[in-house]
Amino acid sequence: MAETAAKKLKTSSPLIGTHNGHFHADEALAVYLLRLLPAYSSSPLVRTRDPTQLETCHTVVDVGGVYDAAINRYDHHQRTFSTTFPQHNTKLSSAGLVYMHFGRSIIAQNLSVPEDHANVDLLYEKLYTDFIEAIDANDNGISAYDSAALAAASVEKRFKDGGVTLASIVNDMNNPDPTSPPGEPQDEDSLFGRASTLIGNVFARKLHSASTRWLPARATVGAAYKSRTEAHPSGRILVLPEGGVPWKEHLYNFEKDASTAKGDPAAQVYYVLYPESGAEDSKWRVQCVSETESSFVSRKPLPEAWRGVRDQDLDAMIASEAEKNGQAKIPEGAVFVHASGFIGGHRTREGAMAMAVRGLE
Repeated sequence: MAETAAKKLKTSSPLIGTHNGHFHADEALAVYLLRLLPAYSSSPLVRTRDPTQLETCHTVVDVGGVYDAAINRYDHHQRTFSTTFPQHNTKLSSAGLVYMHFGRSIIAQNLSVPEDHANVDLLYEKLYTDFIEAIDANDNGISAYDSAALAAASVEKRFKDGGVTLASIVNDMNNPDPTSPPGEPQDEDSLFGRASTLIGNVFARKLHSASTRWLPARATVGAAYKSRTEAHPSGRILVLPEGGVPWKEHLYNFEKDASTAKGDPAAQVYYVLYPESGAEDSKWRVQCVSETESSFVSRKPLPEAWRGVRDQDLDAMIASEAEKNGQAKIPEGAVFVHASGFIGGHRTREGAMAMAVRGLE
């Protein structure tokens, strides 16, 4: 009878197993990821280290000492384990293992496209790189930086930031929550459930943002990058048709691809133009591209004399400069240039383009 019961558990809504006791971010996320799939959406969870109980589970994560996708076992604690995500070096945790095997299905379901769709490939890599890998590294004790190299360079942290990581917040959730409404369960399994929901919701937000903002932005920036010489022969000015497009990551990737594939000396863009709003009479911005995605240093800042100047004063300065140097006139309507020269504005697209062209000179 016990054997029949065990078989029933394996053939109904798949029973998920993980360990009891102190929980971590990786298994909390792994369980959430599984439950995003229709096959697991109503799956119960058992938290135990008892091998007999774990044997009744259809899928086991972060416990059991076995990694074998063929039998739905996803533990990473065994000494022989060294699996990493494709093209990455960080050893996987249970979160990374579940994502590696089920992430494509989760993303395809979200996008309502087949798993072999190109957009699934893009998001599969992005979500691992931007989110899952950090969970894997934290659980496996892998630092983002080489501590020996930092020490050799005498680099010290300016402040303690460990308390604001997702992993640390999930760790805190092992303890009863004094802010919970009266009567809300504070037992270990209930606390795990809330932690799983918390970190899972972050993943869901990342997926939503990537699919609804990042993917469309990639198409927009790609088209603008491809046609940039139509905007200006130099290829150094990129014009976006709308504002609010997260362009930086995409631009650096397209530049890298162009430089690697073609050795294009003009692969790098210096200025990005875009309207401030969707209104027909919207003002336009001209923003300098920084040396790297995380840098505050512009590849080619707007002219030093313009910096910190606004409106009519800026118009007058630009006109005087053009007359003195025999340069083409820039239409009136300049709005500002930031004191650091990384961004400026004009009332028209034509004016913003003229400011960018002057910046190239």
